[in-house]
Amino acid sequence: MPKTTKRKERSDERLFFAVAVVAALIFGAGYVFLMLAMNHREKTTYVPTPSSDAVALEPDHSRELVDFSLTDRTGRTVTRSDLAGKFLVVDFLFTSCSLTCPVVNGHMAEIQKLTATQPDVELLSLTVDPRDDTTEVLTKYGAQFGADTNRWLLLTGEKNDLYHLIATSFLSQDENDPFTYMPGNFSHTERIAVVDSRGNVRAYFDGLSENVATAVVRQIARLRQ
Repeated sequence: MPKTTKRKERSDERLFFAVAVVAALIFGAGYVFLMLAMNHREKTTYVPTPSSDAVALEPDHSRELVDFSLTDRTGRTVTRSDLAGKFLVVDFLFTSCSLTCPVVNGHMAEIQKLTATQPDVELLSLTVDPRDDTTEVLTKYGAQFGADTNRWLLLTGEKNDLYHLIATSFLSQDENDPFTYMPGNFSHTERIAVVDSRGNVRAYFDGLSENVATAVVRQIARLRQ
C-alpha cells in the first residue's frame, strides 16, 4: 500500500477519534448540565414551609371533580360515583420521586390518622406516572405510609384518563418548561387539595408545610358546618 494512502488513513482515524472525543465531551457536559438543572429546580421550587400554620389557597378558577374511572392499588375500579357525598383529600405523586412526594405523603398519613373517626373523609393519591406506577408498585408505596386500602386510595389507570382528571379538576399544566421533572408538566404538584361533599374543589394547601395535616382537618370541619 502506498505510504500516502497509509498516512491518509491514519489522519482520517485521528480525525474521527478527535471528533468522537469532542462529541462525547459535549454530550457529557450537556447531560450533567441537564441533571444539575433538574435537581436544582426540584430543590428550589419545592422548599418545605416551616410556617406555624398552612394557609388555604383558593382554586385559580371554579373546579369540580369530573367523572372518571381509575384503578386502585388493590385492582378494584374506582369512579366518581363511588365517592359521592365524601370529603376528599387529594394529592399527586409518582413513586420514583425521592424529595417532595415522601414529605407530602407523610402528611397524608397524618391526615389519615386525624380523620380515622370520620367516615365521610377519604384520601386520594393520583399518580402522574401511570406507566411505572402500576398497582403492584402503588401497593408497596402505600404500605410505606400505612395507607388504609378502604380510606386512602392510590389510583392509577390510562394516562389520558388520569391527565384529564388532574388537569380539569385540580392542576394547571406548563408545557413550556424545559426543565420540569414532573411527568405531565403539572404545576404545584406539592399541593394537597380539599374537595367538599358535592365534588367542588374548595382549597389547596402546601403539602410541604409542617402543619398542613391539622390545617386540612380544620378546613373539612369548617366545610361540614
